[in-house]
Amino acid sequence: MAYNSGRKKMMEAAEFTDYYEIPELSPNATSETKERTYRYLAQRYHPDNLETGDRLRFDQNLEAHDTLKDQIRCAQYGIKHKTYSGLLSRLAEGITGNKCINLDTDIQNKLLSILYVKCRQDLSDPGIRDFELVRLSGCPAEHLRFHLWYLKEKGWVARTEEGMLAITVEGVDRAISKYHHDTAKILLTDQHCIN
Repeated sequence: MAYNSGRKKMMEAAEFTDYYEIPELSPNATSETKERTYRYLAQRYHPDNLETGDRLRFDQNLEAHDTLKDQIRCAQYGIKHKTYSGLLSRLAEGITGNKCINLDTDIQNKLLSILYVKCRQDLSDPGIRDFELVRLSGCPAEHLRFHLWYLKEKGWVARTEEGMLAITVEGVDRAISKYHHDTAKILLTDQHCIN
C-alpha cells in the first residue's frame, strides 16, 4: 500500500505545473520582478507577435502570473510547490545518468541467470517462486515487479502451470548472448591479451 501511495505522489509531482519554471523565476522573486517578467513574456509570446508569438506559452505565462501575483494564491501555491519540487528532485535523482538503467540491466541479467541455472539443473521443474527470486537476487519485492514485467513482456520469462517463474527459450538465448557479449568485452579490454 505504501508503494502505491508513493507512486501516486510521484505521478502527481510529474503532472504538477511549476509556475516558477515557466517565467524562469525564483520562488523568492519580488512582486516587481514577477510583474516585469510577466509583461516581457506576454509581449514576446502574444499570438499577434508575428516573430515570436506562441499561444501555448502565452497562456502558460498568463496562468503563472495569475497564480503568483495574488498573495493568498501564491502562498497556497508555495506550499504545493515545496512539496512537489522535493518529489520531482527525488524522481530526477532516480534517472540521473546511466546509473539507474545500468543497475536495472544488472538486476534483469541476474534474474535471467538465476532462472537459467534453475532450468538447467532441473528441466522437469524449472520454476522459481517470486519470494525465492527476491531472496536469490537481493532485489526488493516492490522493484522485482517492474523487472518481472519487463522480462515477461520481452518473452524471456513465463509463468509455469504452478504459477512459478521459469526462463523461456528466448530467455536462454538472451542469457547466452549476454554471456558471450560480456566475455568478448572483457577480452577486448583486458590489457594482458594485448601483449
